[in-house]
Amino acid sequence: MTTIGAIFLPSNPPESLRSVAQAADQAGLEELWIWEDCFLNGGLTAATAALAWTQNLRVGIGIMPVPFRNVASLAMELATLGRMFGDRALPGIGHGVQEWMGQVGARAASPLTLLREYATALQALLHGESVTVSGKYVKLDNVRLDWPPAVPPLLSVAAGGPKTIALAGEVGDAVVLAGGTSPAKVAETAKVVTDAQITVFVPAMTGPGAEAKLLADMQKYEADWPGLWGTPAEIAAGLAEFAAAGASKVILQTVAGEDPEAYVRWVAEEIKPLV
Repeated sequence: MTTIGAIFLPSNPPESLRSVAQAADQAGLEELWIWEDCFLNGGLTAATAALAWTQNLRVGIGIMPVPFRNVASLAMELATLGRMFGDRALPGIGHGVQEWMGQVGARAASPLTLLREYATALQALLHGESVTVSGKYVKLDNVRLDWPPAVPPLLSVAAGGPKTIALAGEVGDAVVLAGGTSPAKVAETAKVVTDAQITVFVPAMTGPGAEAKLLADMQKYEADWPGLWGTPAEIAAGLAEFAAAGASKVILQTVAGEDPEAYVRWVAEEIKPLV
């Protein structure tokens, strides 16, 4: 069965997260994902708060740019989340948007090499291993977590291009595809990613002006595909195409300026039962 979730857009002020997370939890939404886009919400901070405010909601961080944090530091943070909240914490990493990484002086000459080294070391640390490595970017000397998670978290790795998708499927437990990804692109990804889940962010809206808003967002962010609009039944039919293409999770997103509480309730109460 395909998991249906929603995104808390980083254009929403951080102080609004509590009411949105609690609304999602009360409505029975399976997952709420938080973006750590530069230079908006801090993903770890927001996710920890959302998990503490809720009982059943799983919270994804999509995604944390690996140049921002030493891998041992992130392993400590994720292990702590795992021990506190179990499998409700869903971490995601990626090599980051290169323009943003350049702004903070952390742009890697080889983003894929960095991502491979980082994800490999992070997985080992979260599995309680002692890690010694001397890579181009990741260097650890006999590092082992004192408080590893009882069960290692499902680690998502963001990807877009073919090389990154192949790498993400190799080093991650799930591959995250950005909003604007079509069912056809999911199907292409599924041919390459055979041992990991596929999570896809999907723009979806209903009501007057939904099509125009999604098309405007597609142009603004230079996406390849605008998303889904129409009645809940029409949107559910569109989501079924993603499931058929190989998506394990479909996480819906609206556009900036929409009511985030109303959106998570709409996804949980009107879309999820139809999928």
